[in-house]
Amino acid sequence: MYLKKITGPRAVTLPDGSVLTRADLPPPGTCRWVASRKAVVVRAVSNGLISHKDACSLWGLSDEELGGWQSAMGRHGEGALRATRAQKYRQF
Repeated sequence: MYLKKITGPRAVTLPDGSVLTRADLPPPGTCRWVASRKAVVVRAVSNGLISHKDACSLWGLSDEELGGWQSAMGRHGEGALRATRAQKYRQF
């Protein structure tokens, strides 16, 4: 089996004891972002699996977009990442 050279870890253990690997991340170029995919990316960045800069370039996200996902998930949990719930969790 051939393993591609990468920088950084291949897997991280999350605080709840589950393991997050690079295979769990959405495919590069993902256009349709559902809450579960957003949550995986936020967990990967938060736990050091992938850097913020690499995540933005891999999926074509802006710093503000990814930062918004991180702050929403940090404040309200995964439910705040749903597009239909944006108004409920909006901060003024």
